[in-house]
Amino acid sequence: MISIHNEPQPTDLGDVRVANRAVVLRHVRLHAPCSRADIAAATGLNKATVSSLVTELLDRRLVRETGLTGNRVGRPATMLVLDGAPYAALGLQIGADDLVVVAVDLGGNRLLTWRRAFPTPTASPAETVRALATLARRAIGRITGQGRTVLGLTVGVPGLVDTAGGVPLASGLGWQDVPLAADLRAALRETGFTVAVDTDANLAVLAEQRHGGYAGVTDLVHLTGGVSVSAGVLAGGRLLRGSRGHAGELGHLCLDPAGPPCPCGRRGCLAALTALPAVVDRLLPDAGQDGPVTDYLPEIDRIVASARQDDPAVLAGLAEIGRHLGHGASILANLLNPEAIVVGGHFATLAPWLLPTAHTELAARTLAPQAGGCRLAASTLDSAAAALGGAAAALATIEAGRLPTG
Repeated sequence: MISIHNEPQPTDLGDVRVANRAVVLRHVRLHAPCSRADIAAATGLNKATVSSLVTELLDRRLVRETGLTGNRVGRPATMLVLDGAPYAALGLQIGADDLVVVAVDLGGNRLLTWRRAFPTPTASPAETVRALATLARRAIGRITGQGRTVLGLTVGVPGLVDTAGGVPLASGLGWQDVPLAADLRAALRETGFTVAVDTDANLAVLAEQRHGGYAGVTDLVHLTGGVSVSAGVLAGGRLLRGSRGHAGELGHLCLDPAGPPCPCGRRGCLAALTALPAVVDRLLPDAGQDGPVTDYLPEIDRIVASARQDDPAVLAGLAEIGRHLGHGASILANLLNPEAIVVGGHFATLAPWLLPTAHTELAARTLAPQAGGCRLAASTLDSAAAALGGAAAALATIEAGRLPTG
């Protein structure tokens, strides 16, 4: 998983080469097509070092040449782009009513996106692990059948995640002290690649920074919408984790002490007011008459249809939920002053009705004028954002300059 801590300074020639390799890969990813001379000029590495590193990356098929270009000053140059065709990474996410797996190559191109309906709220941790392993094995089989090597797998969870990949608490799932990474490794047996776990919000903000409407932004928040609510935070381009990895649990800040009960045991938490189960309970009182809701998509479709028909009760409820969402966003804006707060999941689906009051509340509750420049917007990514970010996180070792072993 990505760490916010500064990378250790190189201590020997091997470390220096790894660091320089990462610099070259990053430049190619951000500026392709580019030449060896472009890389040397932009990074400060000497031309001999760049040439040596590029030769190594070409040999490992991490970059490839695209031919000569003469549309520049001086001699025509051979241009480089990311390759990585022999490699892929997987991301999985545990959603409100489904499990998702995404596979991407080194350039971030999606190779597959699969969803499996799954009764997340009522499934046990062991049942969830078995279902995740089944989905992962299918995806691994598809990728390896294409002649690619899987470099890693990262799972996004709506809850707290510790440094060992365990889940101390995921109140929306009813989980406590689940060693998810260890259990999934055991279920997959010998994989030959890293299996990691992170929060769905952390992974979603990584996907936003690379693939979303705010790609490249260094101070960015993704506010998840699902069985819980949490914030993935990029500060200065680095993922903000906290001392034990538990940063971002905005969903369990109390906004209304007299508010509805929250699965965490408190009352009036942001999650109790705006998470997906709370939204369905409030706007569709009949939704749970036949037992717990385990398939939220039809319920969200009903809410959208009612809102489009100007149902006054639904519109009033959405406006109130939007105010709570804006209140939560204002806390982030005051503490972090991000360039943007992007909302995902059901928040994005319901954005046309949530964001007007959320914008008003954000402006009213932030100290700095114009909310400190913070924009509040719906994610342009689909509902697989956390899985997409998980795949990106699984590629982090390669992007840090480590050569693949496969």
